[in-house]
Amino acid sequence: MKDYFTRKEQIVILVIVLIVGSIGGIRLISSNKFKSNEEPLEILNQDINIDTVDYIEEEIIIMVHISGQVYNPGLVELKSGSRVKDAVDLAGGLKKEADIDRINLAKKLEDEEKIYVPKKGEDIDVEISSSSDNLSSNSGGKVNINTCSKEQLVDLPGIGEVTATKIIDYRNSNQFKSIEDIMNVSGIGVKKFEGLKDFIIVK
Repeated sequence: MKDYFTRKEQIVILVIVLIVGSIGGIRLISSNKFKSNEEPLEILNQDINIDTVDYIEEEIIIMVHISGQVYNPGLVELKSGSRVKDAVDLAGGLKKEADIDRINLAKKLEDEEKIYVPKKGEDIDVEISSSSDNLSSNSGGKVNINTCSKEQLVDLPGIGEVTATKIIDYRNSNQFKSIEDIMNVSGIGVKKFEGLKDFIIVK
């Protein structure tokens, strides 16, 4: 057996080595190229997943005015989709005198809505939350300043007991023909009227 290769055999072996090396190199390059194309996709997917998990949808807040037979009447802020019961809870809950048969606790609230909780036996124009009218409407949920009680007047924004008494004294002599007439009452100017006009009516 010979211990050397002829020149022709050496050339053949060299060609085979070059072919095998070329094939290996092509496979290596293709593999690296595939990985480089795949990695950005993986990173992108990771970013999307993180954003999806960490994203918190901004909650819509509404404001309603609640008065009457609750312990803390006034403006309350709630999440959109809240119900009358939620507003009542934020206002300190119902008083013993509250007429619960005239309260729709399940009703969904709208922004700028006015809620009035009546007393048992109290005569009011509308029942609490019986309609979807809000403060910008022309009917429902508003106080008739010609017939309402002193307590209802006190529950209006900016009206205390002294001013409520003045309103009652005025209407005993001069019936309100329009809501603007309330500015004839001492202590109620244009600025205070602007805060009242969406809460009152005359009949």
